[in-house]
Amino acid sequence: MLALLMVGGGALADGLTVEEIVQRTEQVAYYQGDDGKARVTMTITDGQDRVRNRRFLILRRDQDENAGEDTAQQKYFVYIKYPADVKNTVFMVWKNPERDDDRWLYLPALDLVKRIAAGDQRTSFLGSDFYYEDISGRSINKDRHRLTTTTDDYYVLDSAPKQPEQVDFARFTMWIHRESFVPVRVEYFDAQDRKYREYEVLEVATIQGHPTVMKSRMKDLRDGGETVLAFDRVAYDLGLPEEIFSERYLRHLPVSYLK
Repeated sequence: MLALLMVGGGALADGLTVEEIVQRTEQVAYYQGDDGKARVTMTITDGQDRVRNRRFLILRRDQDENAGEDTAQQKYFVYIKYPADVKNTVFMVWKNPERDDDRWLYLPALDLVKRIAAGDQRTSFLGSDFYYEDISGRSINKDRHRLTTTTDDYYVLDSAPKQPEQVDFARFTMWIHRESFVPVRVEYFDAQDRKYREYEVLEVATIQGHPTVMKSRMKDLRDGGETVLAFDRVAYDLGLPEEIFSERYLRHLPVSYLK
């Protein structure tokens, strides 16, 4: 349900163009079923081995007119359950493949709904090593991609942003499992071509016929910190109503869907 992504074209592998590999990868990472739900435990370990935990629920729904399609519009609702100082905080995303996403953060202590600016999308999510953009995904149209290697198990893509001034990376390399199209590893490099950030899938399961990431890790190689996400109670095709993905439900939680 959660991973990281990428578009390009030209090269062929197994009869697939690079663009087709990228689109299939995005489908697996973000578009399984017409909607989905997962409970998530986040473990944040800083460079001094201090550990903090977060627990939250993710609801995701594809737009009706695009349900089941690649790169469709989507809506995300992330409800924070633990710890107490951030309990009832809600992060909501309307994912727009052709333009910047719309993102909101509800802060219950202030009873405040805050719009997250486009420039904030690559800042820390809940104090972790994941960015807001990592949670709902980066548009496949924002980067150029080329196939560098095909191994027995993986496609290896090297990707660069079309607008590098808007992001903190100069390029990233991604390993995509050839059978499942799960992106199992992503390495980010800065302008000096130093690797500074690393995403890795630790566990995958098949749920309702969909290959699903159940455990993943993001490392910040600059400060030695890392964050592990563990997913459970994953389910697809729940018939989630569109109305709960609205500003109204940031303050008035859709309790029956958050159990």
